[in-house]
Amino acid sequence: MRTIDEIVIYAPLDRVFRAAADIERWPDILPHYRWVRFLNRRHDDAGTVEMAAWRPFGPVRYPAWWVSDMTVDRANRQIRYRHLQGITRGMDVAWRFDTQAVGTTNEAVETDGVLVTITHEWRGPGWPLVGRLAAYLVIGPVFIHGIASRTLAGLKWEVERDRAPRATSPGSAARDHRRAADPGATPRGERRSDEQR
Repeated sequence: MRTIDEIVIYAPLDRVFRAAADIERWPDILPHYRWVRFLNRRHDDAGTVEMAAWRPFGPVRYPAWWVSDMTVDRANRQIRYRHLQGITRGMDVAWRFDTQAVGTTNEAVETDGVLVTITHEWRGPGWPLVGRLAAYLVIGPVFIHGIASRTLAGLKWEVERDRAPRATSPGSAARDHRRAADPGATPRGERRSDEQR
């Protein structure tokens, strides 16, 4: 199973990267996160982290929980997670940050947009007969995409909050932009599976 969630954030790359890497602050800025804490910190940006979030279904919120090994690669603009515990044990997650040309002014290209891409790759839970099916039909599209798209929209809202005009909520931020370079692109914050690419 592979899911891809993307969003363009209109802010300097360093600011976007810092907000994504500062995971202990996420519960303060992302309302769907219950807690995030380092269980073992190797250095200021990496170690073993425990995360818990809510996946809302209308008025009902379903709890999600996992423990990951987190690494931060500033030189290559990547943050990586390897899930160690929880239903998604064995999942690899990669966050990539790419500057984007977002418009032209007198033939000069502005590059104040950052395309943030989260890719989740996983073989599914080790459940006999139904594990892969559950991953492809429920866990990936409903839970992983549901949490990842909210995380991207919330980070966008937080990082762009000093910019005008401002998105009215984290949810609206995920629907604001399509990637012009990819005619098959889905709205920002939407999932694309391997089959759709």
